[in-house]
Amino acid sequence: MGGVTEQKLSCGVVLARQTGQGWVTLILRAYHHWDFPKGIREQGEEPLRAALREVSEETGISELVFDWGERFFETGPYSRGKVARYYIASTTQEAVEMGISPATGEPEHHEWRWVSFDEAYDLGSPRVRQIVQWARQIIGA
Repeated sequence: MGGVTEQKLSCGVVLARQTGQGWVTLILRAYHHWDFPKGIREQGEEPLRAALREVSEETGISELVFDWGERFFETGPYSRGKVARYYIASTTQEAVEMGISPATGEPEHHEWRWVSFDEAYDLGSPRVRQIVQWARQIIGA
């Protein structure tokens, strides 16, 4: 295994929840950056397992259904060579409990929002926008 890339893979999930107004997705804000729940996978951890762990740690959401299979989207390298891999899952859980970072004792994120895919696109960076477009196409939102 190529040791460097192993450490640099960030795994996350685009959460989709069906509402009366159509599909919404959960985005988290750290400083002024909005993104989907994600984080660096641990040594030897399966990417999908890492993604599930990060969602649970960052949002408290553990009820995920991979309605669209285990397909994923990987971004090009960013922020010192990290690559982010996103899966898509649906959930019926609306309540979010932001996790506390073990490193700082503070929540890792400052805010969370369930938003439409259009709003997620508007709030996201170009990297996040690629994921929004990909997910929206697959979900048909």
